[in-house]
Amino acid sequence: MALPLQPGVYIMKNKDKKIIYIGKAKALKNRVSSYFGSHSGHSMKVVRMVENVDDFDYILCDTEFEALVLECSLIKQHMPKYNILLKDDKGYNYIKVTKGEFPRIRECYRMDDENATYIGPFISTFSVKKAVEETLKIFKLPSCNKQFPRDYGKSRPCLNGFMGLCSAPCNAGITQEEYAQNVADAVAFLKGGSAKAVKDMTAKMQEYSENLEFEKAAKLRDRIKAIKNLDEKQKVVSINVPEEDVFALVNGNKKACFDVLRFKNGRLYDTEHWLIDSVDDLAEARFELIERYYSMREYIPSRVAVDGDIADEELLRQHLESIRGKKCEIIHPQKGEHLAIVNMCVKNANEHLAQQQGRLGREMAALEELAELLGLPKPPEYIESYDISHTFGADNVAGMVVFHNGRPMKSAYKRFAIKGFDGQNDVGSMNEVLTRRFKHYYEDEEGSTFKIKPDLILLDGGEPQVNAVLPVIREMEIDVPVFGMVKDSKHRTRAIAFDGGEIQINSHRSAFTLVSNIQEEVHRFAITYHRKKHKKSTFSSGLMKIDGIGEKKAKNLLKHFKTVAKIKEATVEELCSVPGISLQNAQDIAKHYQNN
Repeated sequence: MALPLQPGVYIMKNKDKKIIYIGKAKALKNRVSSYFGSHSGHSMKVVRMVENVDDFDYILCDTEFEALVLECSLIKQHMPKYNILLKDDKGYNYIKVTKGEFPRIRECYRMDDENATYIGPFISTFSVKKAVEETLKIFKLPSCNKQFPRDYGKSRPCLNGFMGLCSAPCNAGITQEEYAQNVADAVAFLKGGSAKAVKDMTAKMQEYSENLEFEKAAKLRDRIKAIKNLDEKQKVVSINVPEEDVFALVNGNKKACFDVLRFKNGRLYDTEHWLIDSVDDLAEARFELIERYYSMREYIPSRVAVDGDIADEELLRQHLESIRGKKCEIIHPQKGEHLAIVNMCVKNANEHLAQQQGRLGREMAALEELAELLGLPKPPEYIESYDISHTFGADNVAGMVVFHNGRPMKSAYKRFAIKGFDGQNDVGSMNEVLTRRFKHYYEDEEGSTFKIKPDLILLDGGEPQVNAVLPVIREMEIDVPVFGMVKDSKHRTRAIAFDGGEIQINSHRSAFTLVSNIQEEVHRFAITYHRKKHKKSTFSSGLMKIDGIGEKKAKNLLKHFKTVAKIKEATVEELCSVPGISLQNAQDIAKHYQNN
């Protein structure tokens, strides 16, 4: 099919004539042709989509903006499989208040209990969750799974009870009447808001004081203080604009996280996030994700802040303004409170991605910073690090440690005794160790951690160590970046060395901490192995001073008894039980230690 060089929408279908993808283009011919050339620049998702394309159609438009509007309309209508980056699973949320002698307050997604009362519905899951958490703390209501009155007065209070965050009905710390009053006050607070609650409680507190009921007045005073403290905390997460949505997109090796913070009246009122497949082009992905997000949400604010570039940003802005009916500004904050809010959104996205991948957000951030610093295409998920240890050239060993997702993976640690030569030669040792390591990569059976190809290799040392290893890597056809970790005069990490220079990392706090931890861990592991080996060789050399005891017999003795102290204490009969030790040997050993 000959395609024109005009704006339009293209529609891809599978063999069952079902629409699987809808896209827009400035020039249809160029865009559609790009899918059916080489797959080298495409993600696996695009490759899988193209493999399922059996037919396609197109609709011409006068402008790219018309094409975008039509694309959005068709995607909503057909919901093609490969268009749906975000799924709108956001429904209504409620606050549930159970019945009974000790009512409980919970957030929920549906009204499925006829015996409970509900407050809502609410659109924001975030706001409902925060409201319930804060209400339980203010009114000291339990958040545990204990059932009352069944568990009333039957156990010691938990940490919340000890901290004064719960009235501890489990320890009979409150009567049923007082508990019921707290729940009633909490429901009034949820329905009326903090301002009304503070006004009502202040009037009641004054009434208690006038009636000399100081204990009740003190409880209300503390409750009012808790509400005001809560308001102060909420002011921390605020901006000096009436309304704004903040977006961040964090890309990982296999997954990416798209995070949204929503502000109204200067306060954070909602937050959402989605975990999606890793993206190839961040700018294009931001365009598609933001456009898709507002196709699922009715409200578009006057200002949108983003954490990076957006492909066709002007086109997206026009689209948002056409839906909103008013001006919509897209900003890229560079300083001040807006940049702080964007950074907070990025941090949230990092944390969500980290939780999905089983690691902390700060570790994800450190890996991303390290990748950017070293010019890596993606954060290094699997890092191997090597260090050499010896005593003036004796007992040469090497240690290999692995950091997986920013954390030590001790099951993959390896120890190497240098076999190729004697004497001090760190560069030669490094060459031998990397050669042996990648021979295992090619020769070991599946299941060995040696079969895992690292995303990054860090050597303890500078450019000489890196230059010693690079020929090995190239000759064995291992495509892995190699860098050295350079220490200062106080043995602290100073820079990262590569083939041709050094990169200073002191100013990059997260990456600096990660590399320092790796360097300290690999040094600890290597020197521990060296000390053990050196101690054993020292013991062996001591045994070899005894007539008739050579290296092999000395090793057998140490292997059997573990320590020299136990060899000294052993009887002749016990010594004879060691392989290779004759009666004469045993008598000579016993005599040697009796005389010494």
